[in-house]
Amino acid sequence: MADEMVLQAQKFVNATYGSRIGMTVKEDGQTSWNTMYALTRALQWELGIASLSNSFGPGTLSALQTKHPVVNASTAPSADFIRIVQSALYCKGYDGGGIDGKFSDRVASSISLLKQRMGVDQAYRGSDLVPKVFKGLLNMDAYVGVGSGSDSDSVRSIQQWLNGRYVNRQDFFIVPCDGIYSRDVAKAMIYAVQYEIGMADGTANGNFGSGTQEGLKRHTITVGARGTWVLLFTAAMIFNRRYGVAFEGSFTAGLADAVREFQAYVKLPVTGAGDFSTWASLLVSFGDQSRKGEACDCVTKITPARAAALKAEGVKYVGRYLYNPVAVPTGDTKEKEIQPGELKTIADNGLRCFPIYQTYGRGKDSFGAPQGTADAISAVMHAERHGFKPGTRIYFAVDFDAVDDEVTSNIIPHFQGINDGIESTGGKYLVGVYGPRNVCSRVSELKLADASFVSDMSYAFSGNFGYPMPNNWAFDQIVTKTVGSGDGSINVDIDIAHGRDIGQNSFDPSPSSGSGLDVEFNNTFWDALRADIRAYMESVGVPESNWYTKWTTTEAIDFVLSWDNVFTDLARRYGMRKALIQIPVLWEMRHYNVSKILKVDDRYSDAAVYQYHSGKLPDWWPDAITDSMRDSSTGLAQIFGVTAIKARNLAVDRGLLSAASRRNPDDDADLFEIWTKLRTNNSFTIATVPFVHMYHASLIDVAGPNVNSSEADTEKVLIRYQGTTEDAKTEGGKRMGLYRIFEKYYAPMREHA
Repeated sequence: MADEMVLQAQKFVNATYGSRIGMTVKEDGQTSWNTMYALTRALQWELGIASLSNSFGPGTLSALQTKHPVVNASTAPSADFIRIVQSALYCKGYDGGGIDGKFSDRVASSISLLKQRMGVDQAYRGSDLVPKVFKGLLNMDAYVGVGSGSDSDSVRSIQQWLNGRYVNRQDFFIVPCDGIYSRDVAKAMIYAVQYEIGMADGTANGNFGSGTQEGLKRHTITVGARGTWVLLFTAAMIFNRRYGVAFEGSFTAGLADAVREFQAYVKLPVTGAGDFSTWASLLVSFGDQSRKGEACDCVTKITPARAAALKAEGVKYVGRYLYNPVAVPTGDTKEKEIQPGELKTIADNGLRCFPIYQTYGRGKDSFGAPQGTADAISAVMHAERHGFKPGTRIYFAVDFDAVDDEVTSNIIPHFQGINDGIESTGGKYLVGVYGPRNVCSRVSELKLADASFVSDMSYAFSGNFGYPMPNNWAFDQIVTKTVGSGDGSINVDIDIAHGRDIGQNSFDPSPSSGSGLDVEFNNTFWDALRADIRAYMESVGVPESNWYTKWTTTEAIDFVLSWDNVFTDLARRYGMRKALIQIPVLWEMRHYNVSKILKVDDRYSDAAVYQYHSGKLPDWWPDAITDSMRDSSTGLAQIFGVTAIKARNLAVDRGLLSAASRRNPDDDADLFEIWTKLRTNNSFTIATVPFVHMYHASLIDVAGPNVNSSEADTEKVLIRYQGTTEDAKTEGGKRMGLYRIFEKYYAPMREHA
């Protein structure tokens, strides 16, 4: 909702400073970071700072301290300077007294109230505006309670206490007082510890370094202790959601009980004392890095000598990667994927293995529902190939600093896709999540993973700093170190093991490669295959492009080849030809119609189905729909929702999918769920194609299809995918010619694998 005075503030900063500060803001009456940035730049301009910045940094603070250490009615620098103050007050939800350039009693009263809410009213008495309060005024931090939960009031009290006690220290800045434990508050706690240790301004830096650690080792607190150290300790306990702990300066027997519970929870020695290891686990994600861990993970092959070294170190569980997507000719990375015979070595030496799946995953663009489904299909295939038994938990990696918005937009859909992929391959494996604390917690809270492998070693990650340990943690990664010597030397990440997951120590025989199973495409032949397919498509009346279709032939070919690993995994899993799965996708992509003029727009049909089930038109279809429909062929492979449900139900009956995959084709909710996945999740669609082929084969009394299917039976399946009309026979025949083009390349690759 627009606020009239915020709108006036935006108009003021645009009119007065827009040309001076190199930016204008949207005049919408809503407080935003851009509005605060503009006001910060306006202040810098008034201070005579030549290089303007969105940041209220040390230069701005120093200039303000030098030129205007106290701003009040008597010392007001200029009318526009005060208008900046008034505008900022309105943007923070306070009465600015009208944006008239006057430091009025209303302005003074608001500044007094602001300082009270910040907890600095005793440090900065009265209504004077001082530099550090001004810095807090020009950001989006809240100084009123906005947090939820039983501990939010206690958190807010601690935030105010920190501000009031330490605000006059050089590098301590006012933190939010909103009742939410955050990165800034976590760093403020480390500053507070450093100040209490006795570090001077300029030495205290908010980092959990050796000096801070040595100081904490001298401040173990036990029952009977009183004072500031106990206040800091109880604050840290509350920040870590140890419910029932009071923010107080006396170490009681009740607090000792709560400490024992926390120590047991994070697998520390249970002493009930505030010792160094407990302080460390409360203050930073990696905790006491000198701890011995019963688990480790690594990108290096476990040899007998290395296994012996790990066992001597006290390691019981080893995390190894199912797959290495990058072929690296030199260095340890070539051993990232589990090597032949390695799992037997692990088991023979009394160790257990838990599997990790990671491709690239270094930024949000690597994550989304289709990629999650594709990753799950690939992970299952590799887990089976390595011999991991049903019930094994696979930890899917999120190995970057995903901020909360990215968790919402990318990571959660990715894990929804992973669960779809696990389901689509039979549901035999469990889903775990590897990543920062916030990622693990949010994914797990939605029941998209049942255990977390926490990348706590990356403590500076925004998703670790200021977040408590996820409730379902299984492994806690704390430090990288070298274990063993000589042939047994190995560099590993040390992990604390909860006991929730003990990995595997026996493995099924690796499935036989099988005679005639397809292999991954040799990209050397990409251009040649593309040229052959283009020529063939032209010969059957499908040019490179049409003005009314969405994709060109080349774009469809390149999409199919770029997803080759998924197609290969599916083909091998279900023992059918890869080309048979690829052809419906390539063909339907090439024929996807986007012409309203011809009135055969595939999007129109989708919009009509969406309207039928949701009661409204989707955002992507602006026109009126004259006839809504219950179902349509949709997605890359143009599969009807009902067909997908019947095909997947057949797969359940054949033991290829879990019973949880069964849906009722006559139920609108079930239909809309599956139809939506077909339309929006390319991986789900691709994974459904094999089931559709099986379903169609069952309807026409054809075995399989499998790697031994005759060309005649293969053609029948391709024709049935198209339909039951005479025209379907013609179109299916065209697809059979395309099948032969693929096989021209795939057959030799199988023979030489």
